[in-house]
Amino acid sequence: MAREFEAEGGNGHPGAKASPYPVEEIAAAWERERPGTPVSSIGIVTPIWQLAKLLGDDRRRVLARAGMDPATLDLLSVLRRSGEPYTLTTRELGRRSMVTAGAVSQRVARAEREGLVTRRPGEGRPRTVLVELTPAGHDLIEVTVDQVLHREAELIDSLTPAQQEQLAGLLRILLQDTQRKLGDDRIGQVGEA
Repeated sequence: MAREFEAEGGNGHPGAKASPYPVEEIAAAWERERPGTPVSSIGIVTPIWQLAKLLGDDRRRVLARAGMDPATLDLLSVLRRSGEPYTLTTRELGRRSMVTAGAVSQRVARAEREGLVTRRPGEGRPRTVLVELTPAGHDLIEVTVDQVLHREAELIDSLTPAQQEQLAGLLRILLQDTQRKLGDDRIGQVGEA
């Protein structure tokens, strides 16, 4: 869409000067073409979509260099954040990752094949499966989380700490209200269906 703006001169008219921030041009064009149409969301939703794409793509590149995919990062992160002994049931993994039991099973099977986790039956509870981070999984998540979080801190460092805190609070409010309005509290990886 940004290329389309440049070709049209930024506001849909040939020869017009391109805006350095085309979102404002999009809103102005809709306002001009459809007076009365609510356009205030464009300045919020469009940059969120654009940021989600940019940040998601960048995270996938960082993970690819580390030899990890987003689903494995999520699984190992949940186990690592759980504290020692870095063991959770598959049910708890699903709850904390906000993914289905089938997705947890696939993630665990792949990580187990790679030597990053082990599975064993839970004691005294039939059908309970415990998943534990292996030393190799622990080492990999330590290195990878450092790479991911340092990179993402670098990407948002144009905001002051106070601005970051304010934005985090506003995004939390917007996310929770949107979840309530949609009746959907699932959160997956960026780009997941």
